[in-house]
Amino acid sequence: MTADSPEQTPPAPAGPPVRFALVGYGGGGRYFHAPVLAGAPGCELVAVVTRDAGRAALARAEHGVRAVASLEEAADLGVEAVAVSTPADTHTALTERALRLGLATVCDKPFALDAAAARRTVELAAELGVPLSPYQNRRWDSDLLTLRRVLADGELGRVVRFESAFERWTAGDPPAAGGGLLRDFGAHLVDQALHLFGPVEAVAAQARGGAGAETDWRAQLTHAGGVRSELSGSWHQALPAPRFRVTGTAGTFVLEEAVDGQEAALLAGRTPAAEGAAWGAEPPSRWGRLALGGGALRRVPSEHGRWPDFYAAFARAVRGLGPVPVDPRDAVATTAVVDAALRAVAQGRTVEVG
Repeated sequence: MTADSPEQTPPAPAGPPVRFALVGYGGGGRYFHAPVLAGAPGCELVAVVTRDAGRAALARAEHGVRAVASLEEAADLGVEAVAVSTPADTHTALTERALRLGLATVCDKPFALDAAAARRTVELAAELGVPLSPYQNRRWDSDLLTLRRVLADGELGRVVRFESAFERWTAGDPPAAGGGLLRDFGAHLVDQALHLFGPVEAVAAQARGGAGAETDWRAQLTHAGGVRSELSGSWHQALPAPRFRVTGTAGTFVLEEAVDGQEAALLAGRTPAAEGAAWGAEPPSRWGRLALGGGALRRVPSEHGRWPDFYAAFARAVRGLGPVPVDPRDAVATTAVVDAALRAVAQGRTVEVG
């Protein structure tokens, strides 16, 4: 069971906060996990697991935490939960190790490098009875929360096409640690498409660059419910596509801005803890537009982005007060679609999702 309707911020669990260790303190851990954890109700970041002396010193200076070299040392400190933010090819081993230590575990994307590995990890968590959740924080992006509200209002009619893009201009190539652009960016875009429109039956895909080293990719997903999702990710796009364009039988919703503002805020050193209720607000210049057939175009106010809600919900799950924020089985489904997309690229044809 999952908290699959994140419209409301979950209340903090009563009693002491859940003691977390962050595994890895590279860019993802330092900017996108540590400050979010520190600002999430019911959570306390007490340790960072890293063998890099420089990163250990940074973690101590920036968050006043202990730095340890292993998951076992973190467990000895009384840590109850961990967040794994390390290179993609270490996710499965570290997640399963944490689970066997009895530590509730959050694993960053990509959750695993193939669906079979993802399924084994999910089954292990179920056997051990230990909470596990993939870090699909972008379900709490301002843009996705706004789109969910638009869809719930029903003004678009029956949705027939969903277009979603993470495109940006970046010098050089994508970092190898992400497992490839399709697995890295694709894990978020596919998860969102499945979250909104349900299971996928078939996938077609195209990419530039070799498998695991893509600089640009596109995928067309056929959902069992009839919606067609068209997803794209690019590392070298000077004029990015709209973040979302959703077409229904009665109208279209477009959100131009390519990235939720929480990312830029965290990279700039702003934090949820410091900004409180103002966190995640989007200026009117970034609001989406809704056009209905025969009607006037209008701006749609954006919801606040709420990445800390993920960790607040996970803390409640650790205390037995609710479901994990993202069902780990969703990671299996997402990885299966990404696997199918990679097969479609390699074979040059549409493939069925197993």
